Parts: sequence; C-alpha cells; structure tokens
Amino acid sequence: MIIGYARVSTDDQNLDSQTDALSAAGVEKVFADKISGSRRARPELDRMLEQLRDGDVVAVTKYDRLARSLKDLLEIVEAIGERGAGFRSLAEDIDTTTPAGRLVFHVFASIAQFERERISERTREGLTSARKRGRVGGRPPALSAAQKKEVRRMRDEEQRAIAEIARLFKVSERTVRRA
Repeated sequence: MIIGYARVSTDDQNLDSQTDALSAAGVEKVFADKISGSRRARPELDRMLEQLRDGDVVAVTKYDRLARSLKDLLEIVEAIGERGAGFRSLAEDIDTTTPAGRLVFHVFASIAQFERERISERTREGLTSARKRGRVGGRPPALSAAQKKEVRRMRDEEQRAIAEIARLFKVSERTVRRA
C-alpha cells in the first residue's frame, strides 16, 4: 500500500496541493498534520508510523514535509524502514526501496542539512557585521529611557495600576512590568 504524509506549518496554510500530488502518485491513504516540522510530536505522523506494514511505501511531496533536520529525517526514514516499509519523495525522485534510491536519499539529505547550516551561518555573520557598524536589529523599544524612568516612578512610587500606566503610554501591561 502507498501511504502519503502531508504537512503544513500553520492552520492558515492549505494541504490541497500536497494531497493532490500524492493522489496523482497513487497514494491510497493520506495522513496530514497542520503543525510545525520542528516539533517532533506530530499526531498524524505517529499514527501513520504505527499503522505501517511490511511492503508499504510512505510518500511525501518533498522530504522537508516529513522533517526539518537531517537527524529527524534520518530517524523517521529509519523508523519507516524498521517496519519493513519504504520511503518516496516525489519532488526529489527518491525511493528508498532501491539501493540507488537509498544512496540518493542520504546525499540529498546531507546537502539540504549543509545548506540550512550555511544559511544560519551567513545570517549570524551578517548580524555581527551590522553590529560592528552600529546597527542593532530587532524592534525599536516601545519606551524611551525617559519614559521608562517615568513608568517606574508611577508604578513603584505612586503605586498606580499597571493597566492605567499602560493606557497612558499606549503600551502593553507587560512592557510596563518590564520597565
């Protein structure tokens, strides 16, 4: 049996393109999660893994729908293999039911992990470079130094309500508490 797995990261996103592609590939049953791939606890993925039988093939549209990291991907594909099932990724044309497919799978997974690490490295380098030039990233502070001082005075000395101070300065209550 060919079993499909589809995943999107948020409830706003749509699974239709993935389920259509899986159906066109001959998938008989689709398990789908609407949850971030970085979270290992994915109920439908776990349910699918429990139901796998010897000779089944798990199909995904792209392997990043199954996992976010190389380690996670390898663990899931290994769990699939332990149940006597194979793994197919439609976009990358990977099929672990063959020796060549297993080789291609490991090469592609390694390249993808390398690229994610390079992106992260370039981002860190860019932030460091920007800091050296005096640029600080992130959202600007909601309160200036003088406003923070006034908020603390009103909160601590005058004992005003946090909600009242937040309304006066047009900030959240949390910002008042952190001031």
